[in-house]
Amino acid sequence: MKKLESREDIELLVNSFYAKVIKDETIGFFFKDVVNVNWDKHLPKMYTFWETILFGQMSYKGNPMQMHFPINEIKAMEKHHFAKWLELWKQTIEENFEGENASSAITKSENIANLMAYKMEMARK
Repeated sequence: MKKLESREDIELLVNSFYAKVIKDETIGFFFKDVVNVNWDKHLPKMYTFWETILFGQMSYKGNPMQMHFPINEIKAMEKHHFAKWLELWKQTIEENFEGENASSAITKSENIANLMAYKMEMARK
């Protein structure tokens, strides 16, 4: 196991994670059917997002929460969707990395998933 400590590590993590997501029956359809994600644009944004979150690079510009509201209007993003996202993210980290940043990536993802699930639920009320 290696430490999560570079942009290259984040790219490996994000790419491995989305390889799982796209095949997943619970959340894969959001990326394939609901949004039809442009991976050439999405993946670099995610690399930069996690680089900012984990390494404090402050290179990410955008509002990830705001990007999800239109998706939530098309198809409800519910707690179990975020739970699956979190499960796959943790699994990917644990398969590839160890150490402080790996633990931080899990903690931060839990916070993100919980907040996103709450905000998406409130937006539907």
